[in-house]
Amino acid sequence: MANPRDRDTEQRILDAAHAVFLRRGTAGARTQEIADEAGVNKALLHYYFRSKDRLAEAVFARIMRGLFPPLIALLGSDMEIEEKVRRFVAFELDALAKNPYVPAYLIAEMNQHPDRVPQLVKSLTGLELGGVVPKVRATLQKQIDARVAARTLRPIAAEQFVVNLISLCIFPFAARPLLCAALQLDAAGFRRLIEERKTALPAFFLDALRP
Repeated sequence: MANPRDRDTEQRILDAAHAVFLRRGTAGARTQEIADEAGVNKALLHYYFRSKDRLAEAVFARIMRGLFPPLIALLGSDMEIEEKVRRFVAFELDALAKNPYVPAYLIAEMNQHPDRVPQLVKSLTGLELGGVVPKVRATLQKQIDARVAARTLRPIAAEQFVVNLISLCIFPFAARPLLCAALQLDAAGFRRLIEERKTALPAFFLDALRP
């Protein structure tokens, strides 16, 4: 059985790495800074994670584990489209508000290490990425097509539906410095903007899909 102190130390290192990687990116992060933030020496950090790359993989997996499975389950459910959109937006905005630097970090990591995403999906679901996405897409497209036939929705490809929705959620965080400067927002003002988007974004998105 693992020593609770060992688990606590490992968790502290992971928490510290999470904070440092989000602040500086993987390339700009230094193991000494991570060790200092965790309150351990570099030797202990390397004992638990061997290298900065291994630590980066653990942080990437941790972030994706909190985002990917819930959103995939939501999109692939039989929930009504309007409710899917509202729940998707609320979940995504809440998650990103807690970690506003995550979009920039994930984009950089996926560009540098594109193989990490399919590997992580397989470890989380037991399925290849190419097996998960088509199932979700088929479910969503079937729902969309039924609504189009009922003349309550405009025609749209499922992938365009998802890309549009994700983009509208992520953009304020990815462009945070620009938005804060242009709109003269402080941290509290940005939080209010995001809170308002929980209502404004689903309404805008769904209105755009109505015939």
